[in-house]
Amino acid sequence: MKNKGSRTERELLHMFFKEGWQPCRIAGSGSIPLPATDLIAGNGKRLLAIECKSGKRNIRRYIKEKQIKELKEFSKKLGAEPWVGMRFDNEEWFFLTLNKLVRSKGNNFVLDLNIVKKHGITFNELIGKYKQKRLR
Repeated sequence: MKNKGSRTERELLHMFFKEGWQPCRIAGSGSIPLPATDLIAGNGKRLLAIECKSGKRNIRRYIKEKQIKELKEFSKKLGAEPWVGMRFDNEEWFFLTLNKLVRSKGNNFVLDLNIVKKHGITFNELIGKYKQKRLR
């Protein structure tokens, strides 16, 4: 799973670069004792700190509460917007603000395809390329 995670992080890095943003991947972000995130990207107007997740379409992914606290702390110190990015196999990237995350019974956070499609935004929406009207 770690190789897949690295591959999807690099995919997202290239997407940002292609759109004129300056991205930076923080390798090993989940294995160091300091607050860090997987990817940062800026365009001179906005700075994003993104915790990236990936997985199969029918699998739920869980994020520990500690990871989200570290993302908040990292983002605050850097002056960046904290986001969680999720890409399921054969789907596009979706991004959620921290207030849109759904808690699991174990008090962590859960991501599945329904949650990210309902509460998330696409890459083009995230970078301000267009805004999609949603019927909810």
